[in-house]
Amino acid sequence: MNFAEVGRFLLVAGVSVTFIGVVFLLSDKLPVGQLPGDINVVKNNFRFSFPIMTCILLSVVLTIVANFFSK
Repeated sequence: MNFAEVGRFLLVAGVSVTFIGVVFLLSDKLPVGQLPGDINVVKNNFRFSFPIMTCILLSVVLTIVANFFSK
């Protein structure tokens, strides 16, 4: 492993951490888990959430981003 590969890895890791940090900062404003198709069940002492549409949307976006950077 040479210095160019290590530098590229550190650059990608830094950008990824920065992006994740921005997502966490904006998470209150994003409708994550509240999209139509997300399953939320609330009973007396029980709460179950399965954000299926949020997972599908996130998968599509990450696939597009990964394909963009792989070329």
